[in-house]
Amino acid sequence: MISFHRFSYTYPGRTEPALHELSLSIQPGEFVLVAGASGSGKSTWLRAINGLVPHFTGGRVSGQLLVNGLDAIKAGPQQLSRQVGFVWQNPEAQAVLDRVEAEVAFGLENAGLPPSVMRQRVAEALAWLELIPLRDRLISTLSGGERQRVAIASALALRPPILVLDEPTSQLDPASACEVLDALTRLHQQLGLTIILAEHRLERVLGIVDKMIWLDRGRLIDHGLPDEVIANHSSVPPVVALGRELGWHPIPLTVAEARKYLAYTPVRPAPASLPQVTRPQPLLTVHNLSYAYDDRPALQNVSLQVGMGEVVAVMGANGSGKTTLLKNIVGLLRPHTGEIQLEGHSLMGQTIAETCRHLAYLPQNPDDLLFAESVRAEMSLTLSNQKRPTNREQIEHLLEKLGLNSVGQQYPRDLSVGQRQRVALGAVMVVRPRLLLLDEPTRGLDFQAKQNLSRLWRHWLAEGMGILLITHDVELVAQMAHYVMIMHQGKVLTEGHPAAVLPHHSPFKPQIAQLFPGQPWLTVQDALKYITPAQQNYHA
Repeated sequence: MISFHRFSYTYPGRTEPALHELSLSIQPGEFVLVAGASGSGKSTWLRAINGLVPHFTGGRVSGQLLVNGLDAIKAGPQQLSRQVGFVWQNPEAQAVLDRVEAEVAFGLENAGLPPSVMRQRVAEALAWLELIPLRDRLISTLSGGERQRVAIASALALRPPILVLDEPTSQLDPASACEVLDALTRLHQQLGLTIILAEHRLERVLGIVDKMIWLDRGRLIDHGLPDEVIANHSSVPPVVALGRELGWHPIPLTVAEARKYLAYTPVRPAPASLPQVTRPQPLLTVHNLSYAYDDRPALQNVSLQVGMGEVVAVMGANGSGKTTLLKNIVGLLRPHTGEIQLEGHSLMGQTIAETCRHLAYLPQNPDDLLFAESVRAEMSLTLSNQKRPTNREQIEHLLEKLGLNSVGQQYPRDLSVGQRQRVALGAVMVVRPRLLLLDEPTRGLDFQAKQNLSRLWRHWLAEGMGILLITHDVELVAQMAHYVMIMHQGKVLTEGHPAAVLPHHSPFKPQIAQLFPGQPWLTVQDALKYITPAQQNYHA
């Protein structure tokens, strides 16, 4: 169905190819996961399949790419849209109209299909994605998972045999991500679609795909069955890492597969008492904060503190008020009631510029912070805006820590999502603030980039900085957070030590907590303290 033969592509103005002599085939009906580091060429590869590369981007192409019998280099997006449905990372960027049914019908109208055919296709697409009850809803009122299902329905309305998705769960809370992945599994099983999915959070998708492709700097370095490919790489989900440590064979890809080995795995129970929470001296104090959009409450009497050297993670479903909380703290929104203090000094009434001299804010969309012509210039621009001297050595050190040396002279908006995220983080951190506010900072980051970022955060924490982290990444919270707060409909639902909170809220359970219910273990390292490794491999 899809065949690459020595396919290479180079972006305009670049000397190094983004894709280098790729040769592989995808058969009809396969469910394929493409993985690899940020900037490895995954998005470029997906866009080649639907013709956006090179027809929209320009650049140089060599080799051959056939998509369902069409030469993709010659055919272009207009012809390929009948063969390939494409779903972007951000469902909001894909929506054109304001209501669900109209949005699903939009592509059919552009294709000039008769009204009777359009009605039938729209009804089918809504039914496939279980959206019929939402057909008259405004898209702006939908949850993140519902919006992404609308984007998939819109892509499928033309009945393409191939569905391509670029990190469709990266902005979704765990429950919404499950909605989308369940929908993809149904489509694959019931319609026989060929589905190609790029994703960094491998723990979400390894159990549903039947083929895996691994790219590295534009080169195909591995492909085959998921358990065979994942065995060759260090960037793996917790249950895979645990299986390796304990000699389980075959390596489990999911929590359900890992449970088969527990009968043969000697486990000592953990102490009954949970870790005591000792909060450090507070940097940030938020007391009884309330905010409403028009008459709709978004925050209701929210209180929290972040101490020196402490990571406080705020979790919750899309729309629970997490981003609104950060915007109130930084001054982008003005709270209706409450008090915000940084190191004992009130932030109420300060300008954003005054507030940002003492804290740094990284929003969900890194492009909101990218203005300069190069990555290095972004760092200098922040220093200039705050009337601080430019320290070249400091900038180069930060670029090295963020893994951005090789792209220092590139235009930031030409980089991958994960790379842009790190550039934006560097731009706010170059002034070494006391407090760091992060809104989904690992969106678009691969496992190794997250590990590198975590090491950098730990270095800053050791120097006394505090971090307030908004995230859906439960495994990151299990590794990094000292304190967790879960929000629901603008209120604090629960809070406390991660080991006391996460295992009791199923959407936010890390894989290790799912595997060992009743134990206060969140990470592989936690579990291995109480498990005796096998003297020989266990076979399921």
